[in-house]
Parts: sequence; structure tokens; C-alpha cells
Amino acid sequence: MRVFADPRSVAVVGASADRAKWGYWLARGAIKGAHRREVHLVGRQGAVVEGVRCLSSLHDLPSAPDLVALCVPPGAVPGVVDQALGMGARGFVGITAGLDLALGEGAERALAQRIAAAGARLLGPNCLGLYDAATELHLAWGSFSPGSLAIVSQSGQLGLALGTLAADAGLGVSRFVSLGNQADVTAAEALADLAGHDRTRAVALYAEDFGDGRALVETFAALREAGKPVIVLTVGGGEASRAAARSHTGALTSAMEVVDAACEAGGAIRVTSPGRLVDLAQALAAPAPPRGRRVAVVSDGGGQGALAADLAESEGLRVPPFSAELAARLAALLPPAAATANPVDLAGAGERDMTSYARVVEVIAGSGEADAVLLTGYFGAWGGDNPALDRTEVSVAGRIAEVARGLAVHVDSMGRGTEALAALRECGVPVYDRVDGAAWALGRAAALPPAGRPGRPPRPLAPSPPARGYWAARELLAGYGVPFPPGRLAEEGVDGLRAPYVLKADWLEHKSEAGGVVVGLPDGAALGRARREMARRLGPGRYVVEEMDTRDHVVEIIVGGRRDPAFGPVVVAGFGGTEVELWRDTVTALAPVTTRAATEMLRGLRCHRLLTGWRGGPALAVGALAEVVVAVSRLLSERPDVAEVEVNPVRVGVEGVLAVDALVGYAGPSGLT
Repeated sequence: MRVFADPRSVAVVGASADRAKWGYWLARGAIKGAHRREVHLVGRQGAVVEGVRCLSSLHDLPSAPDLVALCVPPGAVPGVVDQALGMGARGFVGITAGLDLALGEGAERALAQRIAAAGARLLGPNCLGLYDAATELHLAWGSFSPGSLAIVSQSGQLGLALGTLAADAGLGVSRFVSLGNQADVTAAEALADLAGHDRTRAVALYAEDFGDGRALVETFAALREAGKPVIVLTVGGGEASRAAARSHTGALTSAMEVVDAACEAGGAIRVTSPGRLVDLAQALAAPAPPRGRRVAVVSDGGGQGALAADLAESEGLRVPPFSAELAARLAALLPPAAATANPVDLAGAGERDMTSYARVVEVIAGSGEADAVLLTGYFGAWGGDNPALDRTEVSVAGRIAEVARGLAVHVDSMGRGTEALAALRECGVPVYDRVDGAAWALGRAAALPPAGRPGRPPRPLAPSPPARGYWAARELLAGYGVPFPPGRLAEEGVDGLRAPYVLKADWLEHKSEAGGVVVGLPDGAALGRARREMARRLGPGRYVVEEMDTRDHVVEIIVGGRRDPAFGPVVVAGFGGTEVELWRDTVTALAPVTTRAATEMLRGLRCHRLLTGWRGGPALAVGALAEVVVAVSRLLSERPDVAEVEVNPVRVGVEGVLAVDALVGYAGPSGLT
């Protein structure tokens, strides 16, 4: 991948003097790095771009190009690639789109294979290019401001938009990689290459599909360990993107919930908009992360401080009252009308003596009573309204930035474009123009998942012939440790089973909706009548009889999972029973999960309080329920032929759990069978 970061030489094929064409922008960007690498332009005979004359062919180059930018019509691409490979080129940036359309289906794949066979790499095709601030490599449309945010984007234009927002926030771009069609270089590879990129402090990923999702999760974790957390922006959260599966589990698990599970496993964070991404990137690229959730709010207006405190608490942060000692120290710095308990209101002190902002922040930082400071209000606007105050405000900004090297300080300012705000941003201090954005970003930064490697799925077992129906699902799950009530096939009788009984039509997937289950049968005679009546309605088939679970204080939970096309097996737990889709109280994780992880999943449910003793009720067997989650996750991980599993409901009681219905779907050549 080094060829895409710091090539020894670059050739732009398709260079143009026409400013409306891609070839001009690629050539212009490449020329900016001509002082540190050879730059060659290949284009129309005699054309001159920014003072550099174009050559008519790669063969006219004095030496082999290391990296070649392809900006020629689709029909010319294979010939250019063959020429460059013959000369020893090691990398290609494929700007050209529509290869399959112009040259026939499979042309793009064949081109990538030809490049790989020669030991070279291809970025794209159909990409917008790349940029690296550290090596002054610029082979992309548009302009970039150097900074600390790396952007890896499947959409070139959206990636550019993120770069613009990052520049507006004073964050700037450390590296930009437009992935295009990912015929060779993948998102995971482009991200992994950032682990040793010194200028990068945070990473933005925009993806529409995730390819090998598990490899991507491992890359998230590696970057998190390297101190470069990943922020993910994607699409597909609407109803149209929900999994088309037969089970409740599939209907309950959206594409976004799976992406969120993947992000949590890898220590990344998903956001919902470009603006949110840049807000959070500022927080994650700051010199010091929040140490915890305690936030000191400092303002020069009571209303702004109170609003900031409310917003901070709504984002899961705490705004605890200061100790009497700290409040007294602050009071000694401020007018009598100032509020010093947290939030702090300077009550006009900043207007009389601008150093009050810095002194208050310094005292709070030295107290150890806050994990972060949110400064909101007029600071940063004084110099804009009165240029005579510029120098003083910049000096105060420098003192605040010094504090921010050891304690997270986030600034929400009414100012725009002032020298003081520029000074803060130059030192990496996050500056926001909306207090809700500041509070949101601070909350997400404080909740950043810890670094750690996600668990690898176990070695898959050899697939077994699919066994259909409830009885087969029950036997498969019982083999993984999921407990079921005593039962047998109905034709075997009820000897050894205790009444009351439950009768089930084995082949039906959702028995309650289809009238395929009868409960509370008091004896064998009632069971026989129910079986005859059910056969009359539903037709011949296999029936199952089980002991009915009659325990008191029972909560019904759903445990299931499915095989995601990108991220593989995922496990789901939630409030179960026949109303599962009404309440939609579920949590999702990548499978397999440990007992500890399964327990944490259950704690994330709104219904968790029902399991731990709601309104004086007894605590239920949460540990046994967690083991069912573990078992289902193992089944999905070990059996690649299993496409989905649903155990619903799992009846959780005081002394244990019982699964009383189950569905297993298998992957056939054309989908579920």
C-alpha cells in the first residue's frame, strides 16, 4: 500500500489543460508534489498544464512511473495498464468509470486480476482519487486543507464534502482515499494502512457495502488500539433495508443494528450525518480525551450555561455540583453574582477581565473534580466585535489550549472566524458553533468503546443435512445446551410426561398465528381430541407434545440470530412472545459472544428490570438466559449452513429457563430453505 502513500514517481495519463476536465485537476495536484517526487504528464501532444508539458505516451517517460493515475476513456484503459505494467509500475489510481459497460461484463474484474498478477495494486476504478498531507501527494479532484482527519470513502463526492466540513471546523484532512468500486484495494486495507500514519488522529469511513465485514471490524480494533478511533457513516437504515427473513429475529434486526454491533465490537462509532461525523471527529482528534462523564460547564450567560448543562446530561454526561472548596476558589475569582456550583456563570467577569475565562478553566482543571470542560457563550466573539481585543483574546485562548493538552476542553462560541478561535483550532481544541453539537460530541467521546480485539468465530463444523421442523430445531439447539421442556413426538404417547400438556404442529414456523399450538391439555384424552381436531384443520403431519411450563413469575424473551452478508453471524436478544415486533426491544451483537458479553447485552434491554425483580418481584435466572444467548451464538458461528435461528419464547423463571418454540432456517443454493 506504500505506493498510494508516498510513491517515488507519478504519471497522470489523460492530463489536460482544460480546467473543466478531470485530467487538469489530477495533473495540477500532482505537480504540487513535484519537489519531492518525479511527476510526468501524459496527454494531448504539446499541451501544457501549470507550466509542465505533456508527453504523448508512457513510453516517452525517462523512467518507469511508480504510480499511474488513469484518466482516459474506458476503451484506452487496458492498453495504458499493459504499458505501465511492462515498465514496472506498482500502483494505479483508476479514475475512469464504466469499464464493464464499455468493454463488456467482467472487464473490470479482469483488469484488477491482470494488475494483481503483475504484483501491482489498483485503487478504484470509478474513484475520485487520493491525497496525503504528510507526503504532499494530491491525485484527486478538489482541494484539501492539511489536518488530522483521515477520510476513506466509497463515495468520492461525499468524501470531498467531509473534507470541506473538516476544513471549516479547522480539523483538516491527513489522508483522503476514494475507494470507488474496490476491484482490488478494499476499505479494510485502506483503513489498516492508517495505523502507522502519524498525522492521523481520527478516521472517517463512509461505506455503502462492507465487503468482508469481519476483516473491517478487526481493522477498527487495530486503529482504536493505535489511538486513531474510527467514525462510520453509512446508509440503509430505512424499512427497505431490513433483512427479508422468515423469522421474527430477521424482521427485528435492521442493517443499522448489525453495523452498530460491528462498530461496538471494533471500538468504532456510527454517526447519522456528515455534520455529526465532523463534530465527533473534532472531539476524538483533540489533544486529550474526556477522562470520564463528569463535565464542568462554564458560561458567560446563565441561560446558555443552564441549556448546556441540560444538553450534556441528555447525552449521558454528568454535571455534578462542585465541592464547597472548589466553589469558594471560583467565587474568589468572580463577581458576587456569579454562580460557582456547576454550571459556572461568570456573570460579566469576562467582559471586565477576559483572563477570567482562562483562570476559571485552569482552577477547574487543577481541582480533579471534572473529566472535561464545556465552555459556552461569548468567548471567541470578542475580537470579532472589537478588533482591539484580538490580542488579549488570542492570549487567553492560548492559556485555555494549554489546559486542553491535559484535560478535554470543548468550546461552543458565538464567534465566527476570529483569531482566538483559529488559535484554539490550531492547538486541536474542538470549537463548535452549536452547543447541542458540542454536548453531543463530548458525550460520544466519553462513551467511546474501549480498545480491544473482537473475538474470532470458531472453526466452522461440517454442515449436516438440513432437518426441518420444530422437533429437529429443538434437538439441534438442545445439543448446544438450550433447555426445553420434556417432550416427544405425539405418536409415541405421553408415558413419562406430566400434565398439563402442550400440543404443537411440528412443521409450522409461527404456530400461534396459524393455530398450530394448543396449551393446558389436562390429560391424555384431551390431548387426543386436540390432535384430531388440529389434524382436521391443518392436515396430516408430525405433531409434538411437551409438558407445559406452569411456573409463576416468568418473563418471555426472544433469542435468535442470522447470518449477515457482510458481518457474518449476529445474535439477537429481546423482549419476546407473540408481541415481540410490537415492543421492538432488542439488542444485537456479532457472534459468538462470551457469557460476560451476553450478560451485558441483556443489561441493554429496556425489559431488563423485569428480569431483576420488578416492583418487588423475585430476581429471575438471568445467568441461565445469558447461556442461551451464548449457545445460539455458537450455533450460528459453527454451522455456516444455518442461516437463521429463533428461539421464541425463552421462558425465564426464578430457577431457570425453558425454550418452548424454535425455528432454524438453512441456507440453500438460492437462499433460505
